[in-house]
Amino acid sequence: MKKLCLIAVSSLVLSGQAIGQASQPKNSNSMSTAPSTEYYTFNLSDKVIRQHVTYKNRFGIPVSGDLYLPKNIDPSKKHPAVIIGTPYGGVKEQGAGVYAQNMAERGFVAVAFDESFNGTSGGDARRVSSPDIFVEDFSAGVDFLGTHPLVDRAKIGAIGICGSGGFALTAAQVDHRIKAVVTTSMYDMSRVKRNGWKDSMTEAQRNKSLDQIAEQRWKDVDKGSQQLTNPFPSAPVEKVPEGLDPISSEFFEYYAMKRGFHPNSIGAFTVTSDMSFYNFPLLNYIQTISPRPVLFIIGENAHSRYFSEDAYKLAAEPKELHIVPKARHIDLYDRVELIPFDKMALFFNEYLKSNQVN
Repeated sequence: MKKLCLIAVSSLVLSGQAIGQASQPKNSNSMSTAPSTEYYTFNLSDKVIRQHVTYKNRFGIPVSGDLYLPKNIDPSKKHPAVIIGTPYGGVKEQGAGVYAQNMAERGFVAVAFDESFNGTSGGDARRVSSPDIFVEDFSAGVDFLGTHPLVDRAKIGAIGICGSGGFALTAAQVDHRIKAVVTTSMYDMSRVKRNGWKDSMTEAQRNKSLDQIAEQRWKDVDKGSQQLTNPFPSAPVEKVPEGLDPISSEFFEYYAMKRGFHPNSIGAFTVTSDMSFYNFPLLNYIQTISPRPVLFIIGENAHSRYFSEDAYKLAAEPKELHIVPKARHIDLYDRVELIPFDKMALFFNEYLKSNQVN
């Protein structure tokens, strides 16, 4: 079943420029790279051109992306561009692709990418979740866009959805080439994993969790492969199972049902990946993004809105918090009638200026 966008809440407590496919190294841990597929969870637009691209991050890992271009793009000019990350556990053929396509329709060069170790991107072992490398994947996307002949490298922004919202902000803290950031339904994965849902985890619970992860590392070493968290079903289901908590039910609705199901997005990561998030706070320096702007977009009824509200308070000007009426967390993945794409386009057009000061 499509793994829900993540929610690292285990039971609510936390539980470049070449076109082609990313090379997939063999995996000694018996977790194969997800197969390439042309299946998308949304209708492809006839107003854009979509191309498969592959580029490497600074760790040498091939990152697989989809490049979206306006069909009527002027090849004699340089254009603004955006790099777009997926919801946590998602792939580029889902929500990130929806965003890239809609931004291309509005005149932007846009890339939706799979994070390292996931989707059709490279990296061994498979299904690893790494805050450091996922942040680097955004900067690698900037590398790619900045060397594309249609892109003005002084006009590159970033969009992060759900978990990638936190990664996009963290990348912008140190990568001044990212001139503006938009997050939607943002999740701070390091906060929820280390502190629990709404910071409810006690020190005793945290130590117990770390003890369990340490024990799992011994098991992985002895077995010679890494244990995954529970994945979604391998095929879409018709309804949400009874007994799930409200948050898990919402993710299940998107990832495990026809709406958002994709075979490359199983929602599982290696159990020991959580070690890195316990030790890697993402947004410690969010105020240093200024004077580059941040637009936080959240749903009025989103269970995750406290992440964006708290990050907004910590960020320095210029910043904006935009609330979408009646929207839930997952509604900002793919409900194009709710996602404020025109507002995002206006935001980037205002701030992606060649003469902008870092």
